[in-house]
Amino acid sequence: MATLVRRPLVGELVAEFLGTLVLILFGTAVVAQVVTSKGDLGDHDSIAWAWGLGVVFGVYTAARISGAHLNPAVTIALAAFRDFEWRKVLPYSLAQVAGAFVAALIVRAGYAEAIATIDPRHTVATQGIFSTLPGNGAMDVSHGAALLDQIIGTAILLFLILAVTDTRNSAPVAWMAPFIVGLIVVAIGMAWGTNAGYAINPARDFGPRLASFLTGYQSAFQDQNGALYFWVPIVGPIVGGLLGAAAYVHLVERFLPPAEEETEVGEVPTEAPNPHFEAQSVR
Repeated sequence: MATLVRRPLVGELVAEFLGTLVLILFGTAVVAQVVTSKGDLGDHDSIAWAWGLGVVFGVYTAARISGAHLNPAVTIALAAFRDFEWRKVLPYSLAQVAGAFVAALIVRAGYAEAIATIDPRHTVATQGIFSTLPGNGAMDVSHGAALLDQIIGTAILLFLILAVTDTRNSAPVAWMAPFIVGLIVVAIGMAWGTNAGYAINPARDFGPRLASFLTGYQSAFQDQNGALYFWVPIVGPIVGGLLGAAAYVHLVERFLPPAEEETEVGEVPTEAPNPHFEAQSVR
């Protein structure tokens, strides 16, 4: 059995912070570009692609050090189903939220004048740059429907992440795995973006939401009707991630042929992605 390589927790947390920061730099900035240009410089498809590419670059940043979860829903699911250490769940999640928060502040500063030009009062009209809203702030979608949407979207995400990073399955070579996971996020964005903006990542939503609240968006924790909403893209992804991971483990993994050589959780092999290169999150 291969020797498990252990790294200092601080290094893993820095990697999660930076990987999530890279993800959010692309994700929130592309929404800012589309919103402030009023659609002249992009549309929904450009948003979906930029989020997916943000995942790719974030995973390449952090994968060799931390596994590149970039998403508390991924971290929790991997602790439940992939022997990731539970003691690391809260530190990883906080590092991910911090990375998303700092990235959102950078985007907020970079787009400050453009946002002020079209929305000087910092209303729901531009709140969606940083955090999700039911029906993307434009449709009358209930919190229940938005919660279900987040459960489904994140279940799809975790199911497919486990599928494409499982060395016992048809996993791509290690260097290709981040790109494939990015495509998963693009596909979810193109198919599941209507009801709740496909946050599918508590850190992706809460970090920027907090940043926007501290920089002028007083209704950041509410939906377009004034109801408290921030909990939906936190609870939904966590529940969905657990369901998606459970579905893969019990409906697919149990029927796979045994691996010729097992790898330790936490080790990134040179030939193929390991079960702990798990993750590639997120959005």
